[in-house]
Amino acid sequence: QVQLVESGGGLVQAGGSLRLSCAASGRTFSNYVMGWFRQAPGKEREFVASITWTGGRTNYADSVKGRVTISRDNAKNLVYLQMNSLEPEDTAVYYCAADRIKGAYISSRYGRPASYDYWGQGTQVTVSS
Repeated sequence: QVQLVESGGGLVQAGGSLRLSCAASGRTFSNYVMGWFRQAPGKEREFVASITWTGGRTNYADSVKGRVTISRDNAKNLVYLQMNSLEPEDTAVYYCAADRIKGAYISSRYGRPASYDYWGQGTQVTVSS
């Protein structure tokens, strides 16, 4: 079974940085796309960024472009989300997600939570003003 475990969340002041990690296990992820989503209290889960395990093709939400970088370490089965210039609006539970790419890769498809079969438990990020 696929397991995704997030870490790296915490409390940070506005303008600060955090790096989230997602440890993936349970199978070979060579044909997978990995995504990061977030959910603030009372709001829907929203897309942050995604990356294909092979090829490293990335996609970002407009709200985080220029402040966030997604990357992966194939040897360690880790996916990272580097977040800089954090704002109070970034406060949310951040989730790692995975899905096997079926057919052609279409980046917009992986901006939707329903496209992912596997989810981690989430890690809380709180940005104070």
